[in-house]
Amino acid sequence: MSELTAIFADFYGAKSLVAPLNESIQYSIKAGGKRIRPILLLETLQGFGIDILEEHLKVAATVELIHTSSLIHDDLPAMDNDDFRRGKPTNHKIFGEAQAILAGDALLLDPYLLLANVALAPSIVVSLVKELALASGSYGMVAGQVLDMAGENQALTFAQLKQIHALKTGKMLTFPFVAAGIIAEQSDEVISQLRHLGETVGQAFQIRDDILDVTATFAEIGKTPGKDEVADKSTYVKLLGLAGAKAELAENLDSAENILQKISEKATFTSENVLKQIERLRID
Repeated sequence: MSELTAIFADFYGAKSLVAPLNESIQYSIKAGGKRIRPILLLETLQGFGIDILEEHLKVAATVELIHTSSLIHDDLPAMDNDDFRRGKPTNHKIFGEAQAILAGDALLLDPYLLLANVALAPSIVVSLVKELALASGSYGMVAGQVLDMAGENQALTFAQLKQIHALKTGKMLTFPFVAAGIIAEQSDEVISQLRHLGETVGQAFQIRDDILDVTATFAEIGKTPGKDEVADKSTYVKLLGLAGAKAELAENLDSAENILQKISEKATFTSENVLKQIERLRID
């Protein structure tokens, strides 16, 4: 997304920024990726009939920055210990562990500066800040990563596995839908449905990731395959088997489509483009 790239370039273009930190940050945000979180936010906004403005792109950029922060930290030796991300050496392999930690810290905090300066109604900005913090910190992504690490070499139940990924993956995929609803000033009932949609898509996304870890090549996923098995992580494939995980993925995607239909019945909403993004998560 060239528009998103421009937002990043502008935000990190100040000459006053500390060069080594900026270089490390730029390395990871320019590494590519599917940008699925900002895309879902923008597609959902358009579904509500909202024309995309620069301020909306800035909101979309915030969730991608926090996601990038999580990737830098996840790849560190103390966590998932991976040498590659998006087909390139991980941040700590290029800049060292200390610098990678600090780049991840900055990418976790900078989005709030960006969000606080978005030219939307103050009440909307406050709600967006609240949702982003809920998704990323002790009530969301960071907590999920802690549980994920604690679950290594453990025989977790299906419920425990869902809890981990509802926090680690689901919260950051819920934010785009809820944020779009907040910006579009939808009712509490519609925003509740958007939250449910995000949680369901988040589960599907993680199941798909678990499947690809055992079925895809390095070229296809841009990182080392088979890492979950080596680390003895609890995954949907480990718990349900490959066929069971694929069935669970399909069930979650079908549920997401049903939720989209309910949203279309309760609000003026065109779901086609969002549905296309969700359908891309299917594995035949």
